[in-house]
Amino acid sequence: MNSQEVEQEIQAKGLTAPRVTPQRIEDVISGEYFFTAAEATKDCPQFESLSCLTFCVLVLKNGYTVTGESACASLENFDAELGRKIARDNAKQKIWALE
Repeated sequence: MNSQEVEQEIQAKGLTAPRVTPQRIEDVISGEYFFTAAEATKDCPQFESLSCLTFCVLVLKNGYTVTGESACASLENFDAELGRKIARDNAKQKIWALE
């Protein structure tokens, strides 16, 4: 189950005690930054695979940062938008433990 499915089940069961919600996770994010390993290492020796390794840095309202990453097995499958979505989701998962 993903977090939205869990949230729907919790609401359907009428569980109303205080808890961390998917919306709370979104609400604590104040900034987000994306870059590839190739962009971050532009002054270093380059490998083609660095261009499909995407990082996401989420800055939380308290100033703390969490990171997520995504990579594809084949350069031909790289899609920048999809890589950012996966990296962001991986970073968001780390917020749950902090909340």
